Amino acid sequence: MKQITHTNLIEPLAEHSSVNQTAHDSALAADSFASHAKGKTGIYRIIKATGYSLDGFKAAYKFEAAFRQVVWLNLVLLAAVIVMPFALGIKMMLVVASFLSLIVELINTGIEACVDHTSTAKHPLAKIAKDVGSAAQFLVLSLLMVLWVMALSALFY
Repeated sequence: MKQITHTNLIEPLAEHSSVNQTAHDSALAADSFASHAKGKTGIYRIIKATGYSLDGFKAAYKFEAAFRQVVWLNLVLLAAVIVMPFALGIKMMLVVASFLSLIVELINTGIEACVDHTSTAKHPLAKIAKDVGSAAQFLVLSLLMVLWVMALSALFY
């Protein structure tokens, strides 16, 4: 197995870069198949995008225990924000941090789904992708905890 280094993770082979760039440029062309497959513009596109977002929420909730846990945690925290006598600025900060934890969990779930779709075999790059997503969620939950501790300490001291 080829050893993973920073160089071979970041820099593509020179002979492939021009081919990749050409394919990338043609995929972004206004008359490409992808642009036609996306459908309409305007309000119809907004309605379709909303439907896709709802499908994403449903799938994450149905298939990801971690997402369900974060949803329920944040519902409890939101109820606490409503009843606690925090200043408006503190309430806003806590709500933003809660939404951030949900957003990061959704992104992490998407990364894991992509990696699992590609292959379920153990691969060092798959492990890096999943571990980095998990680390991002750990950081945002740590932030949420620190903000709650600070908010509660300001309230009681």
